[in-house]
Amino acid sequence: MFAIIRTGGKQYKVSKDTYLNVEKLEGNVGDAIKDIEILMICDGDKTTVGAPVVSGFTVAAEILEQ
Repeated sequence: MFAIIRTGGKQYKVSKDTYLNVEKLEGNVGDAIKDIEILMICDGDKTTVGAPVVSGFTVAAEILEQ
């Protein structure tokens, strides 16, 4: 399973345990990131594309360093 998300005006492919370097986000180290825009979800044979975003799914993320 993977998702395409948007943050900082860029799109990223993420899956479980993915680490990303992105533009500075508001928050402190250890804070959870909320309101991640999910553009697409792919789970094996099933793909869901948003119009413009996919609803009903979430991506959990945390700030590891600033």
